[in-house]
Amino acid sequence: MKVIKTLLLVLGIIIALPFILALFLKNDYAIEREIKIAQPKDSVFNYIKHIKNQNYYSKWNMTDPAMKQTYKGADATVGFISAWESKHDQVGVGEQEITKIEEGKRIEMKLRFKVPFEAEDNAYMTTEMIDSNTTSVKWGFTGSFPYPMNIMQIFMDMEKTIGNDLEIGLKNLKGILEK
Repeated sequence: MKVIKTLLLVLGIIIALPFILALFLKNDYAIEREIKIAQPKDSVFNYIKHIKNQNYYSKWNMTDPAMKQTYKGADATVGFISAWESKHDQVGVGEQEITKIEEGKRIEMKLRFKVPFEAEDNAYMTTEMIDSNTTSVKWGFTGSFPYPMNIMQIFMDMEKTIGNDLEIGLKNLKGILEK
């Protein structure tokens, strides 16, 4: 009987440990990458505010060339929605909506992921003039994991995973705009 109690106690600790650990982990994350592009700020912003252009530079859009895409509204305007469906694990199903545009400076988007998991994140892209022919572009993501799902941050390095994908996208963007 004592052995069973000990086993149950150990099992209870093993089950409770991730929940206790999750109490001490942060829920929110913010990832941002930056690149300098040898083009005037207006040209760069006019390109990135069109969500459909992400098909040519975003790593996620380029991961599955066969993904189904649908659009609602006028691209480059608040309320425009770009939706995608893919069987590829790294793409899944979701949509992106333009929620705010500060003309020439910043575009903000809401990302709603549906498959392989449900989540909502925010994304943004900003442009800043370095000089008349050089623009700094920042691309960022912010989001959160609700408790106890924030335990996943132990196993997923969001900074590295998303950050690397943002860097690839920005390098692709630079290549397109500097041609």
